[in-house]
Amino acid sequence: MSKGNLKSKATLGGVLVATGIVYGDIGTSPLYVMKSIVSGQGGLHNISESFLIGSVSLILWTLTLLTTFKYVLIALQADNHGEGGIFSLFTLVRKQAKFLTIVAMIGGAALLADGVLTPAMTVTTAIEGLKEIPAFTSVFGNSQTVIVVITLAIITLLFFIQRFGTDKIGKVFGPIMFLWFTFIGLIGLANMMSNLNVLRAINPYYAFHVLFSADNKAGLLILGSVFLATTGAEALYSDLGHVGKYNIYASWPYIKISLLLSYFGQAAFLLRAKELPNYHLMADFNPFFNMIPDSLMLVGVIFASVAAIIASQALITGAFTLVSEAMKLRLLPKLKILYPGNTRGQMYLPLVNALLWILTSLVVLIFRTSHKMESAYGLAITVTMLMTTILLHYFLKINRWNRFVSNITILLFLTIETIFFMSSLAKFFNGGYIAILIAIAILSVMYIWEKGNIIQENMLKTLDLTDYVEQIRQLKYDRNYDLYQTNLVYLTTHMKGDRIEEGIIYSILDKHPKKASVYWFVNIEVTDEPYTKEYTVDMMDTDFIVIIKLYLGFRVKQDINIYINHIVKSLIADGDLQAQYQKYSIKPGRNIGDFQYVLIQERLSNHLDMSKFDRQIMQAKLFIKRFTTTPDKWFGLEFSDTTYEVVPLMIGKDPEIQLIKRQTETLQP
Repeated sequence: MSKGNLKSKATLGGVLVATGIVYGDIGTSPLYVMKSIVSGQGGLHNISESFLIGSVSLILWTLTLLTTFKYVLIALQADNHGEGGIFSLFTLVRKQAKFLTIVAMIGGAALLADGVLTPAMTVTTAIEGLKEIPAFTSVFGNSQTVIVVITLAIITLLFFIQRFGTDKIGKVFGPIMFLWFTFIGLIGLANMMSNLNVLRAINPYYAFHVLFSADNKAGLLILGSVFLATTGAEALYSDLGHVGKYNIYASWPYIKISLLLSYFGQAAFLLRAKELPNYHLMADFNPFFNMIPDSLMLVGVIFASVAAIIASQALITGAFTLVSEAMKLRLLPKLKILYPGNTRGQMYLPLVNALLWILTSLVVLIFRTSHKMESAYGLAITVTMLMTTILLHYFLKINRWNRFVSNITILLFLTIETIFFMSSLAKFFNGGYIAILIAIAILSVMYIWEKGNIIQENMLKTLDLTDYVEQIRQLKYDRNYDLYQTNLVYLTTHMKGDRIEEGIIYSILDKHPKKASVYWFVNIEVTDEPYTKEYTVDMMDTDFIVIIKLYLGFRVKQDINIYINHIVKSLIADGDLQAQYQKYSIKPGRNIGDFQYVLIQERLSNHLDMSKFDRQIMQAKLFIKRFTTTPDKWFGLEFSDTTYEVVPLMIGKDPEIQLIKRQTETLQP
């Protein structure tokens, strides 16, 4: 049973967990959304009441259409046995069309790229709130360098603690974020009461009107700032498997009300602030912090900083999960995964963690202020949302939604998100190019890996194991060869029926004849279901050949040693395999012999007849492979006997070699 299926109803504890895990990104949006909108108009002196009401109306209906309607009401229905996210959605629809692989790759790469900016943006904005505290400014003034140093220290500490596991501190995330949403809601409500005219923003007319109003100096480009209010919606869907959709259903109304109260409160505050000259003179004006009473300012800054850290933690955890799923689906190379927490669900990818830390720190150093980061933030996530919408279109078709209703719904989302994307493109030269370049780099690795797999599968030489059973039988009983190992296990990457890679047969018979009691051929097929653990066995009417097909979900760790140990016990118990008693063992009566795992390492031969493009792809794939984790660690074989053998990639046709024998010259006396 999947984890998601266990969460079949909402509970108080589940709602708290959802509040701490799911809403970190969207919950910190009030820190910078209204600030970005005001700065996009050139400051307080350029905003009017109709503009502010229209802006809040845009935020309200963006949250309603994209977050509530698309993600909470529709995307959460697209759960893969309780799991969510763009790759889980991809596994549900990938058989519908080949191009959907590219769609998922683009969406996943953009989501990871946007994740670099999120910690930088949220933490920097929160720490900048220190400038509103007199005790801080009396010592450090308005020095942005101090803000940058504190931000870098927090980010470094956050990434550093990942290796030790965060499950213990993660338990307090829910109550803290609940208090955070309560805090921003109450502060917003208190400010809103001073001018209830802002409630007119509930009318969608004002949202449309402000887009084309003369009061709006940014025009449609204002949507680039408005979109920041819903950037956490994709994370909401991705975290479905951690908390369950019913807990999200139960918690979202309170979260949305708190967010809207904060935005409405900021609008009411801005209507007062624009009449006060002292606010016009402020260099780092932020309506979120400035509307907080002075007596609560320190509490507000601390709260905001903790909320930003929690949002960043949720993003890092999400990045680890996203990369792990991509690796299982063969869209990314296999990287080292550790499990530092008390539960296997919490993972740590050292390379991903290091890259995120370096890139996030560079973003802070390059942009320095949250105002400049706003110009870069949000562009990549619009791409992810567009890709998710395309995948949702196929999901609705599979689930036989009313064709007219589903087409209109998807067209609505595509239209809205395309407009947001076009307005966000204005950010490209102001810093958005950084997120796009990171996304392109990730996408390039995905493309090389996926294309390399396709080239290898299409051109790989395979042999029918049936044709070599007799030779293997003779080798098993050949007294001229010493026993190499009782059980010899080969992990095959390409198995169709009884056909396996030529290199494996070559290793057994040609490279060095390997005599064994039992020859195992194991292949893993990653299923579209997240938590599948199944297998099939074919012994080819022998007692010395075992062909294993493991069907493992894309969320399941591929611990080959554990699975083989289970299967061999089962085969012996059923009488399909002879007991392998060991004379010497610390376990009396042990009937399972020793195992040797042979891992094939591929090298690209210069003698293969390939196109120049295919050769470059394969060379790039093998270069990337140098930085990946070793197969023994990936398959949980660190403590097993393993042997690596290097064989050429036997793909393509061997080129015809025209070598002319020179005639021997006759020597003259």
